[in-house]
Amino acid sequence: MYYLRTVLQYALTLMVALAVNFFLPRLAPGNPINSLLGADVVETMTAEQVAQVAAELGIHDPLYLQFWNYLTGIFSTDFGNSILLGMPVWDALMQRLPWTLLLMGVALLFSTLIGTVLGVLSAWKRGEITDIVTMGGVLFIGSLPPFWLAMMLIILFSTTLGWLPSFGAYQLGTSFPRPDWFLGVGKRLIMPALALGVVQAASVLLISRASMMAALDQDYIMFARAKGVSERVIFFKHAFRNALLPLYTHVMMGLGSLVGGALVIESVFAYPGLGSLVVMGVNSRDYPLLQGLFVIATISIILANLVTDIFYPLVDPRTRRAR
Repeated sequence: MYYLRTVLQYALTLMVALAVNFFLPRLAPGNPINSLLGADVVETMTAEQVAQVAAELGIHDPLYLQFWNYLTGIFSTDFGNSILLGMPVWDALMQRLPWTLLLMGVALLFSTLIGTVLGVLSAWKRGEITDIVTMGGVLFIGSLPPFWLAMMLIILFSTTLGWLPSFGAYQLGTSFPRPDWFLGVGKRLIMPALALGVVQAASVLLISRASMMAALDQDYIMFARAKGVSERVIFFKHAFRNALLPLYTHVMMGLGSLVGGALVIESVFAYPGLGSLVVMGVNSRDYPLLQGLFVIATISIILANLVTDIFYPLVDPRTRRAR
């Protein structure tokens, strides 16, 4: 019953989000026909010609009919044709989505590992110089905007040192699966993943530190020490396992911020993911392209929250028994 209720709640949330995604681009100022053909060209066209172009773009129908076509297209992976690219929106998304997933996956792995290790060690050494230095650095890094950090990385590693390329996802002239192709992908992934993951690691560190400190202050830790249990066993078996529960929730819920951050970082590094499509779609008022992008982002975030709710009872047996 719990899982059915959870799925229904997220299904309702998804429907509301899809409706917002449909109407939001249409509230933005501008006309897709003017953006595609230019205002000067549109002024020279007759009303019949403008209506014909609107029919070809699929924006001549009443709004309710456009909304119905939008919903049916989502479930059939038919998002229409991009006004700007002149190709099916689904094909354009599938070309760019793997690069965004790669960037987000590396950034998530980096932020989770670094943030968890530093946060747990900081809590274990709380009050010492290691804890003070770590917290000071975290508060400073966590306050930096990701796009500013990305530009600083470009200045340092690309412009000044010349170690890493500053744009693209792979080296031109190489092809999959040659080793030089993988090498080019790895080099071009370091700075975007670092810029996206460092700020996220700061929040993970704060959560893991607070969770670890709360676990270390529990009565069962004092009881274990009174029994003569070694500090190693107390650290890993008692404190760390319980500190992972809120950290798991934070990491899964943080996927939403990673999606938004990846779109900005991709624009800075000219990374061929979904971020560049967002910029192109907004500038050209490409309704089908924007709708497809918003749908992918919305479904990703809602699925991440749904997976968090479904698997949390498996992570924490206490919630499973309560339910």
